Amino acid sequence: MKTNGIKRKSEIKAAYLFVIPALVLLVAFLIVPALSTIRYAFTNYNIMRPDKIKFVGFENFIKLFSDDSFWQAVLNTFYFTVIVVPFQCILALGLALLISSRRRGVSIFRAAYFSPQVTSMVVIAILWTVLYNPNPDTGLLNAFLKSMGLNTSQFLNSPDTAMNSIIFMSAWQAAGYQMMIFLAGLQGIPGEQYEAASIDGAGKFKQFIYVTLPGLKNVIKYVIMITMIQAMKLFTQPYVMTKGGPQNSTRTLVYYIYEQGFQKRHFGYACTVAAVFFVIVITMSLSMKKIIKAD
Repeated sequence: MKTNGIKRKSEIKAAYLFVIPALVLLVAFLIVPALSTIRYAFTNYNIMRPDKIKFVGFENFIKLFSDDSFWQAVLNTFYFTVIVVPFQCILALGLALLISSRRRGVSIFRAAYFSPQVTSMVVIAILWTVLYNPNPDTGLLNAFLKSMGLNTSQFLNSPDTAMNSIIFMSAWQAAGYQMMIFLAGLQGIPGEQYEAASIDGAGKFKQFIYVTLPGLKNVIKYVIMITMIQAMKLFTQPYVMTKGGPQNSTRTLVYYIYEQGFQKRHFGYACTVAAVFFVIVITMSLSMKKIIKAD
């Protein structure tokens, strides 16, 4: 009995040794920065003058809600999220269905479809900036449109097409990750269900509607949730490709936080935007979770 007690204490100590490093990192890199953000949101903190921090109460929040640039960033972020989430999820599911077979050589296509995900977003953004070049002599996509006798596009140089261009590139780059999740879900659907549906006379389309989609229900919920959260954090693509332009058409909330905090040095105001952004993301996540559970 005494031996069991000693063994139990040893296991508890070992558990604490494994948990403590994770807790330290969680506190240092998540909790402390979050609390600091809330603290600085009520100040006029300028990173060039850290010794002159002054408490300003709700002044930053009053300024924020009357800031047209902030609301434009909110609109751009929501537009990107609403369009890219279904587009990317449908693309990922389509790719997963294409490579779900066990035919010889299919692994090559799996690697090809997933490869953009393991490539740096900065590199991909630079590559697509070149592809989107409005000059048909140097821009590959416009050269293709011109060769087909179609009108060329300004892509990133026009406020009407800049965000849509980023949406297409972002979905292409990130779909490989969701594709692998869908692929795992497809492999978890029992083959007997497809056999039974086939015997009942169901074709491929009906099998997809009545077997595949119900079998992927939980996977689809998960993919939609993580894709939405990732979409809300859009930053790298506008930063590398457009700098938030043209005419602020691609300035997102995260880019606006960076712009206010590190370009204009208004760190207190940037923390205010970050705090509101956190509330927006949490609210959207909880709302999406409730909608998904209702289904």
